[in-house]
Amino acid sequence: MTKTAEQTAESHVFEADVARLLHMMVHSVYSDRDVFLREVISNAADACEKLRYEAIETPSLLGADAESRITLTLDEENRQLVVEDNGIGMSRDEMIEALGTIARSGTRAFMERIEASKAAEGAQLIGQFGVGFYSCFMVAERVDVISHRAGSQEAWIWTSDGKGSYNVSPANLAEAPSRGTRIVLHLMEDAKQYTSRWTVERIVKEQSGHVPVVIRIVEKPGSEPVQITDGTALWTKSKSEVSKEEYTDFYRGVSGQYDEPALTVHFRAEGRHEYTALAFIPGTQPFDMLDPERKGRMKLYVKRVFITDDAELLPRYLRFVRGLVDTADLPLNVSREMIQESPILMAIRKGMTSRIITAIEKLGESDAEAFLKFWENFGAVLKEGIYEDFERRAQLMALARFRTSASGEGYRSLAEYVKDVKEGQNAIYYLAGGSLDQLKASPQLEGFRARGIEVLFLTDSVDSFWAMNAPEFEGKAFKSITQGAADLAQFAKLDGQTTQEPDSGNMATFLAFAKETLADHTADVRASDRLTESAVCLVASEDGYDRQMEKILQSAGRLQGAAKPILEINLVHPLIKAVASVENDASYQEDAAFLLLDQARILDGDRPADPRKFAERLARVLQRSVQS
Repeated sequence: MTKTAEQTAESHVFEADVARLLHMMVHSVYSDRDVFLREVISNAADACEKLRYEAIETPSLLGADAESRITLTLDEENRQLVVEDNGIGMSRDEMIEALGTIARSGTRAFMERIEASKAAEGAQLIGQFGVGFYSCFMVAERVDVISHRAGSQEAWIWTSDGKGSYNVSPANLAEAPSRGTRIVLHLMEDAKQYTSRWTVERIVKEQSGHVPVVIRIVEKPGSEPVQITDGTALWTKSKSEVSKEEYTDFYRGVSGQYDEPALTVHFRAEGRHEYTALAFIPGTQPFDMLDPERKGRMKLYVKRVFITDDAELLPRYLRFVRGLVDTADLPLNVSREMIQESPILMAIRKGMTSRIITAIEKLGESDAEAFLKFWENFGAVLKEGIYEDFERRAQLMALARFRTSASGEGYRSLAEYVKDVKEGQNAIYYLAGGSLDQLKASPQLEGFRARGIEVLFLTDSVDSFWAMNAPEFEGKAFKSITQGAADLAQFAKLDGQTTQEPDSGNMATFLAFAKETLADHTADVRASDRLTESAVCLVASEDGYDRQMEKILQSAGRLQGAAKPILEINLVHPLIKAVASVENDASYQEDAAFLLLDQARILDGDRPADPRKFAERLARVLQRSVQS
């Protein structure tokens, strides 16, 4: 660093999230530190692609050096590894923004998962998930970044030891790259193997061999550079020319993950619109899959020139797909506004969506085990399409798999459900809620279980939306068992069980009393044919939303006040018989009616409406039982 640079150096503290990430990098044991090189090369390749894009409007940015390249220089004597590209480079502000902050929520989610995991698991996660530039601190005790933005007359140097702060200062243009970025890694003692040509070349060919930029290696300072990859874009090759290992390496680079792809879709579309697509379904959930913005991560290229990574090339319910599309049908200077409105992109989106859904269908037909793993990872997101994509709703419903009251630990399709319905059953019954255990214990399920009627267990938030809006599947309408009348009388119970008839006596009187007493809190109080073991349960009225949907809308602030529920009472339950038999004690029966309502709320996963009054009523009823 020059004396002038030292005098004008600015010291900055890392953003809090960066500091947390760097702490994990420096103080953890990593399962695979090689990942840092893939991340740095990926960033360098992106910088070269961005320059090609900007040079479309400003050709002078390329000057006489039009060929993109990445150069790795090994310096064993000084224990340094230098990664240099001749891409777009960074200005001072861009350097601070790119190297001092974390913008993507996916990285935050990654850190939260690391911190919540056990130490060994955390180390494995870091080794398997790329975290961009900051992965340098897995191997370097200090990192210097010298960058010269194309077209600028200034260069800047960023330096940090990864311990909480960094410095930015002007760099001497004569010592900076003529264009692009040079990263100097001052390696730790136990990372000096990254100055070995054999080690570095092996890692590059395994992990970054298919980036669309030539990669060269300089074995020691002053040596001639040797080209080790040709910069041929993998997606331009035919499928027969690409091995599974090459697809995996490319997937890891384009996705920022280090797992195996569950599914690879590589094709060239010809006809009215021509384009090449290479898409991957990850083997594990991406950390940003549940980002509230629901953005996809597909890259758009035009004639191998990178345009953007946020074009909506797939519907949002396929946002877990990673990869790219390269087309020659768009102009190179296409604006982002034109991209979103382009009929060409709309056609590509339609074709891509069909291809990927078809590939998922084929996976389900050919490999049930792999398909179920896919479904466990991405089923909750794919089901958003049932709600959003009317055109493909039938296809997506056929793909869907569910835990049900008849599936045990496995899954069932809707086709399997319909095949096994009871004679006279005109509905596909479902129960929506927060967890599988909660649903299995739901009182509303009892009457269906007693009659051997299968019920879908829907535990994802999106389930309530699509189930309410999906008209039918193979002629069977969807019906929530927590809404409206159950209409179970037409179905016989299993094993020849007979339905008990309630004692005549005081039941009608108590039912009428409870209905009047709870009129301000319930829409109705009625006898239940869906209860066999529990005394009470709550259901929603036939019109409006079911119980789970009401809860979702209320928690999101989209429902000011929930409709009054219906309280159903099991008239053959011993508790109800005992309460109804008490005569000439209206205050006791009033307490009992309110306690039964609160019991139903608790069984539904809610709290009593008024905890204090609940406790007072419970105390009075218990006291009476002791005294009697």
